[in-house]
Formats: sequence, C-alpha cells, structure tokens
Amino acid sequence: MSFIEYQNDIRDGDTAIVFLGHDSMFPIKVQHGSQTQTKYGVIRHSTDLIGKKFGSKVTCSKGGWVYILHPTPELWTANLPHRTQILYSTDIAMITMMLELRPGSVVCESGTGSASLSHAIIRTIAPTGHLYTVEFHQQRALKAVEEFRDHKVDHLVTVKNQDVCKHGFGVTGIADAVFLDIPSPWEAITHAKSALKMEGGRICSFSPCIEQAQRTCQAMEENGFTEIDTLEILLRVFDIRTVNMQIPDLGKGEEDTSAAECDENRKPQECAKKQFELQGTVAFKTAVSLKSMSGHTGYLTFATKSLF
Repeated sequence: MSFIEYQNDIRDGDTAIVFLGHDSMFPIKVQHGSQTQTKYGVIRHSTDLIGKKFGSKVTCSKGGWVYILHPTPELWTANLPHRTQILYSTDIAMITMMLELRPGSVVCESGTGSASLSHAIIRTIAPTGHLYTVEFHQQRALKAVEEFRDHKVDHLVTVKNQDVCKHGFGVTGIADAVFLDIPSPWEAITHAKSALKMEGGRICSFSPCIEQAQRTCQAMEENGFTEIDTLEILLRVFDIRTVNMQIPDLGKGEEDTSAAECDENRKPQECAKKQFELQGTVAFKTAVSLKSMSGHTGYLTFATKSLF
C-alpha cells in the first residue's frame, strides 16, 4: 500500500481506514494475528482483512459491518493522530494551487508537525518531485520518518530535525516552492529565499494571527518578494432541502368554476381547507446555510521570488 499508488488487495503491514460512517472513521495498521475493536464487534485482521479488496464491506463479530478504505491524503488528514494542530483540506487545496505544485516540483516545508500537508504535497509532486521538510521537535521528526516509511513515500521526502530560523532547510537554490508554518515565519524568510531557485519560485506562510502575517509581509518585501497577498479561507456549507409552498391565490378567472363554494351548511374551517386543497402547492429545492460553521483557521500569505 502506498499513498501515491492505489492497490486492490489489503496486505500485511498496510495502513487502512475503517469507515463506520461519515463522522466515524479511524486508521489501523493491518497486522497478521491482530484484532481491532469497534462498536459493531471485532475485526480480525488475518481472516477479515488480509487478502480482501480495499473498499470491501466487512462483517464484525456482533453482526454489524464496516467498510475498509484505501488511505488518501484527504482521509489521512481527517483521521491522523494529532501531534500538533494541523491544516485541513480547505486550506491545503488553496496552498497546493497557489504554490503551483505539480509532478516533479521540489518543495521545502517547515514545520512538519503531524504531516497532514506533507502527505498532500507528496501526492501532488510524485513521482519525480521531492519534499524537504524540517521539524524542530525531535520526537515529532522521528515519528514523521516512521509514518513516511510505513506509507511507502519515504523515497520522496527528506526529514530534517533542526531550527529552520537558524539553520535553514539544508538546501540552496533547488526549491520551486517553500511553505512555512512556524511561530515566527519572518525569521525564516531569508533562508526560504536562499532555498528557492535562482529563476524564482513561490512561498506561502500560514499564521493564526494577523500580527504574524503583517510582520511576514514586511520581511517578504524587505527580501525582494513580489505579488504579496494574504488570504483567509472560510468554508460555508449549505443544506439542500425540498420545500412545499402554496400556490398564491391571484383571484378567479371568468370561467373558473372548480372552486367549491361554501354553502350555509358548511363550516368556515371546512370551507378554508377545501379552498387550500384546490389551490395546490408546488415543491422546489432550496439551499439553507447551516446554523454553525467552521470559522477562522489562519491567514495564508503568498509571494513570488523576484528575478531582479
């Protein structure tokens, strides 16, 4: 199993996503002889998973069932073990587009964190690109190396354990793009410029606070970056519903005799009900915004290395 190449069959050592519902998923490492507990019962890896196809419907010991999904960067982002705060698919999609990433791109990243963005970058730049990712915290760096190896993408990524603000990315003049997700990104702008190719490249900085974004913009301008923009991405979800509305009563036509007239023996309530039934309704689709939504995550600051 690889995050960048799909395979049909589940094998020993693979990472898989157990899907109980859209709001209930979790990752597992398939191992011969192991078991996984769910609310529907036990999943036995040897008999229920190994040799089956990804996407299979697996019956648990209590009679309930789950789906076993092939991992993707999007599913990994939604289910990964959090070592730090992470970037989610809404911001990741914008970063991938604005940095102009493509197969063969060379990217420098700091910090690695839980490697949510790292997996998306690797999938985008494969099979000939490379990611250089820097993590200050030693244990998080070692865990990232382990995950990349388990997900069979370690040949596309180099993990360094160092302070990017003091020692940079460890490469010079080879990167097509640089991404910064650190507390003081303005201190790493000089190193980012050095890592980018001489013919130019793109840079992105993610900061939760606007004051961080302001200082980063100032540092970018001082180092000769152009096309500096700061964005905030907010995802607004709408609920699609079917609504029945009464057709408005615009008055009777000259030949309209279909409406039942209320005689003296009929109650007013019965007369009104009959008129409503004859008037009719129409059904149509409408979009209603949800009462709550995900709010601010951070500010994305983009810039281009100047050729002059």
